[in-house]
Amino acid sequence: MKSPLRRPVRWARACALLLLALAGVAVRAELATPSPEAAWARALLATHLRLGGQLERSRFGRPLLLDSAEREGGLQGDIHAVLDHSLAEVRAALTGPAHWCELLSLHINNRRCRVSKAQQGGGDMLTLSVVRRYDMPVEDAFELSFVYRVASAARGQLAVDMAAASGPLGTSNYRVLIEAVALGERKTFVHFSYAYDHNTMVRLATQAYLATFGSDKVGFTVVGKEANGQPTYIAGLRGLVERNAMRYFLALDTYLASPAPGQFERRLVRWFESTEKYPRQLHEVELASYLELKRADRRRDAAPTR
Repeated sequence: MKSPLRRPVRWARACALLLLALAGVAVRAELATPSPEAAWARALLATHLRLGGQLERSRFGRPLLLDSAEREGGLQGDIHAVLDHSLAEVRAALTGPAHWCELLSLHINNRRCRVSKAQQGGGDMLTLSVVRRYDMPVEDAFELSFVYRVASAARGQLAVDMAAASGPLGTSNYRVLIEAVALGERKTFVHFSYAYDHNTMVRLATQAYLATFGSDKVGFTVVGKEANGQPTYIAGLRGLVERNAMRYFLALDTYLASPAPGQFERRLVRWFESTEKYPRQLHEVELASYLELKRADRRRDAAPTR
């Protein structure tokens, strides 16, 4: 005769197994329904697989691809690249608006950057003072006020975006985005995007300038060949956004290599040398003039206010 005590024991064991099974179903359901952050991270990894061959054959001499788009309402430049930095290094260097101020200030036309608290929402705001020509005084700069946001910092991924609702001369909706996923322990795949909107008047005025005084300025996309066999590069509005996207990406790349506060001078030289690899598109000034300008900006911002 079976002991009546065994029946409750068997019942408890069965309940426990059922709960474990249900827990397993819940875990599997959670994994099968990923969060939005996990979805974009997987999409970025899929992009890396899709672009693998092109990255290996990149004409930039490193695994980097640049693309641009001109819409009726604006411009966008996108860069995908494999960085020789772990995601932990990327996260440490790119998390925090003060870090972004340091890297964005490497751009030759960015003359000042300040961090403050946003009036609404309590988040961080990054205000960039930009001049139309590098040698113009900072007093003539226009300001772009970006709302800074870490969209995702989960394990294995990082997303930071900045948005400025309004800009100068009919431009608006400035957006800077960095998305990053780990490729093993020592490499990271990133998507960097720079975009803004403009109205019809601004688009026509910019096109007129680029067709006359700025006719020698080109981007990176190859659209044909010259008679001598040299590549013909895209010009116009797409050339404009490609130059800016590359300058900002090189600033990001430079800052990752020298993020420490005491490496200001090293960053300046490294950014300038990086841009000089593409003189047809990015050369504006000699190194001595660039260093003098940036040192003066640093001294001005460090001086006590009266």
